[in-house]
Amino acid sequence: MKRTTLLLTGFMLCSWLSLQAQTVTYETAPKKAKASFDRAIDATRNYQNQNAIDFLQEAIKEAPNFTDAYGQMGLCYMDMKNYSAAVTAFSKLQQLDSSAVRMIAVPYSKAMAGTGNFVGALQLINQYLAKSKSANAEKLKINYEFAVNNSRQNVPFHPENLGNPVNSKELEYFPSLTIDSKTLIFTRRLNGRNEDFYITHRENDTWSVAQNMGEPVNSSFNEGAQNISQDGTLLVFTGCDFPEGKGSCDLYYSEKTPAGWTPPKNLGAPINTRDWESQPCLSTDKQTLYFARQTPDNSSDIFVTHRLPNGQWSNPQPMGPNINTKGRETTPFIHADGQTLYFASDGLPGYGGMDIFYSRRQPDGSWGPATNLGYPINTIDEDGTMVVAADGKTAYFASDRSDSRGGLDIYQFELYPEARPLQTLYVKGYVYDTLTHQRINATINVTDLQGGYSIATIPTGNNGEYLAPLPVGKDYALHVNKKGYLFYSDNFSLKDHNPGVPFEKNVPLQPLAANASIVLHNIFFDSKQYHLNPSSVTELDRLVSLLQENPTVKIEIAGYTDNVGTNKDNQLLSENRAKAVVTYLIEKGIAANRLTAKGYGENNPVAGNDTEEGKAANRRTVFRILSL
Repeated sequence: MKRTTLLLTGFMLCSWLSLQAQTVTYETAPKKAKASFDRAIDATRNYQNQNAIDFLQEAIKEAPNFTDAYGQMGLCYMDMKNYSAAVTAFSKLQQLDSSAVRMIAVPYSKAMAGTGNFVGALQLINQYLAKSKSANAEKLKINYEFAVNNSRQNVPFHPENLGNPVNSKELEYFPSLTIDSKTLIFTRRLNGRNEDFYITHRENDTWSVAQNMGEPVNSSFNEGAQNISQDGTLLVFTGCDFPEGKGSCDLYYSEKTPAGWTPPKNLGAPINTRDWESQPCLSTDKQTLYFARQTPDNSSDIFVTHRLPNGQWSNPQPMGPNINTKGRETTPFIHADGQTLYFASDGLPGYGGMDIFYSRRQPDGSWGPATNLGYPINTIDEDGTMVVAADGKTAYFASDRSDSRGGLDIYQFELYPEARPLQTLYVKGYVYDTLTHQRINATINVTDLQGGYSIATIPTGNNGEYLAPLPVGKDYALHVNKKGYLFYSDNFSLKDHNPGVPFEKNVPLQPLAANASIVLHNIFFDSKQYHLNPSSVTELDRLVSLLQENPTVKIEIAGYTDNVGTNKDNQLLSENRAKAVVTYLIEKGIAANRLTAKGYGENNPVAGNDTEEGKAANRRTVFRILSL
């Protein structure tokens, strides 16, 4: 037995020595192999990696154990982000000459990580760092350790290329989507230089062939990193080196009109500065703008600005420490739910260069801790520029995956449940004058009835139209205001609404006039009680504002009930409810001599009392103008 072992050991030693003897380096390579290697190096200098690989394969055909060729082939595959092929090439080099691995340990580890083998990558980088110092290797080690420690949190990820109608041999990136998911705008880099916007529309789940948006939005200058508003009427984007620019890159906007898109305008100070501003994203109501700005340390942070009542923008403020770090933060995207922010960062713990994170808005309005989207959405490379459709689960991003038409393409995938925003629908319609029936401009406000906070404040367009995105599963109050008119109030529920159908509501506004009246739909009392429910405050405060703006107006507050109970009880209940509203108004500073409380009991029903819906309609609070 011992003799057999010695013979086997001797055979393996001879085989290893034979293999070493067959190892070929550049100095010992045959003439043809060396010539092919030289041509490969020239090709890499001209960024022709596939040609370089072809030459290297010729060299290896001439000299099968050509170590330098395998090492260079691995580097070419790394540049092409073909990590599995790079691992194969580096592994062959390791078999031929284990001492040579040290020279390519860092890219070899990165190739392993690129295939998801973070454990192997960490082992290799640790071996390298045991004998060498490298800031880049130390950074990679941190990434690998993060990946290994979070390996149980790998997430489902099955991206699909949007196909030939959208993608081309050119680079496509920065996708942006309207709330109905029917219009997609993205940036395309033409001939490797000029950036233009392209637009495509979806019908029956099929995207049309993308078309250049043309002038005046596109120009001879570089336009990029755009965001289309949820209603499709406003485009904000980055313009670099424009003649009127304040810095290298500024933020611009263009509005959609019946005649087409307007010429771009610089958003001006205080948004644009001498620094680099880019990658804007509008909130659903177009009143808040998120964007990236260069910081003094040559990094970038995410800033936010709000539209003021005079139409100007507030001084942009950096997002809090849960978003911004000492590293780079870029590509903010606020979902239509208004509660979920996605962005990219290399300053937060992650898998590679830039990772995508999300943060949730907290009840106090601040942003919660950032959560890494996980592997394999995030990789060892720079990841970013992700947007999520209103359905909360369909995400779009740009990637140069193996099935791309040419470099970066637009892909979509189903976002896993834990990282999804709230599913969002929208209420839409128009505002009109009850006397003339002409459409008019007004301000729309939608409030979460349970939380009591504003979801969206939206000015209508010139034709009185509005669109307000809203998370499903909640109850809302709708208020519409315009000077010289009674405000309008209503409430509705999206708890059981069909997820694919928008809620439509056309709003009538009554001009201020004697005897004009409206139902205060958002005044609430508990059953058979006359103490105001806290959810009534928003409505009551709007009534206070109306009376303050029109100091000579005198009104009547009228209470009504359904027919449940006795006439006497209902009469008393309606009177007490009307008095409760008047008391609130007086406490807010409205003179008592301008207010009259009156109860009508179960009189003057507006619906039948034979259904619950009819009874609910009859239980109402109305205010009527007595005199101007």
